[in-house]
Amino acid sequence: MINPLTSPLLTDLYQFTMLETYLQNGMDKTAVFEFYVRKLPENRGFLIATGLDSVLSFLENFEFSPGEIDYLAQTKRFSPKLLDYLSTCRFYGDVYALPEGTVCFANEPLIRIVAPLPVAQLVETRVMNFLHFETTIASKAARCVLAAGGKGLVDFGLRRTHGAEAGILAARSTYISGFAGTATVIAEKLYGIPIFGTMAHSYIEAFGSEEEAFVAFGRANPNNVTLLIDTYDTLKGARAAVNAARRLSKEGVQTSAVRLDSGDFLALSKEVRSILDQNGLPEIRILVSGNVDEIMIRKLLAAGAPIDAFGVGTKLDTSEDAPYMECAYKLMEYDGKPRLKKSSGKATLPGRKQVLRRLQDGIMVGDLVAEEGDLQEGAPLIAKVMDQGKRLSPPSNPAEIAVYTKSQLQSLPEYLRELAVAPSYPVEIAPSLIHLQAMAEQAIVMYQEK
Repeated sequence: MINPLTSPLLTDLYQFTMLETYLQNGMDKTAVFEFYVRKLPENRGFLIATGLDSVLSFLENFEFSPGEIDYLAQTKRFSPKLLDYLSTCRFYGDVYALPEGTVCFANEPLIRIVAPLPVAQLVETRVMNFLHFETTIASKAARCVLAAGGKGLVDFGLRRTHGAEAGILAARSTYISGFAGTATVIAEKLYGIPIFGTMAHSYIEAFGSEEEAFVAFGRANPNNVTLLIDTYDTLKGARAAVNAARRLSKEGVQTSAVRLDSGDFLALSKEVRSILDQNGLPEIRILVSGNVDEIMIRKLLAAGAPIDAFGVGTKLDTSEDAPYMECAYKLMEYDGKPRLKKSSGKATLPGRKQVLRRLQDGIMVGDLVAEEGDLQEGAPLIAKVMDQGKRLSPPSNPAEIAVYTKSQLQSLPEYLRELAVAPSYPVEIAPSLIHLQAMAEQAIVMYQEK
């Protein structure tokens, strides 16, 4: 039985057709590929590099099963030489990367793969798949965290993500960026991420009486009492929650929060807060969910909405305003020689690169993308994480990555913390890379003139 999420068949056909050609021409020398974002989405000022753990796990376990080789043989598309190669193919290369949770920008490599050309090419699709999605979601989540200013955030997006794997990886990515947890249960088992949940409107409807539904829920779930109050009339629901909270309190069950999922959140949160306070329940918090994103969060809090936490779902886990990034996985070196692409709007800088970051009083002031080994001012961000197909350290705990991400967000210049996109953060290209590019272009001209 083939697992479609771990199978190396989860790739593009052209990976195999290129591999066929490489093998027929004896092209198996060391290649260097880098993944980077060509340009930031127009409403993004920064990104959070995420997805490295997924990539390393994929590379560590990269292997074709006999059943997968049999399938490829049955298609009659490929030569026996290719099938023999794939049957013993493993990833024994080296990987260099930004640590997960690192703030990054356009034209900065998130990862560098160093391996024989056939296998370095073959892993492209899945490497891009992980890094693109997880970085996209983590970057959106980081914007929500900055907008919330310390208010609690929970990922509510699983049911509307584009597939089950997306929902799981979104739970991890949002937690890394600073969310308190997720509603996705399996994320607790896989990653130790705290899980949170309330109730659905259908639950209220099934009872008929809101108050009785609330009381029954509290008795059944005494350690998790958050009451959904907008099924019929939000203010009447708030009063029903007050009555239920009093009844439950007499039974030793405390109500933690009420949830608003529709309506004018600013006006309703103020009225609900007033109802709760007037009835001696200032400890009950207000949670808001329903088409929430960082823009709504910032507007509500700036207007004084007494909201304590937000459930952020669809707009986050689909990155609704910027659902994709212009990113690439490109060959930078082959057989010790720099390689580049000159396509209009998609030109590449050749060579192995390092990102050097300058800080002033703990705040980022500029990055320099330089050739590896070029001694320039700034702290190097890219480090070796895999040697000959083996991780150099065990997988990081998402909670530990979240601490690191928090420090990264704190180092952002103020205009980026405000979610502005202008002025853009300065990322310079070192003269060493410009020189290497010129040499590579000259070599292409000389080769073509032969």
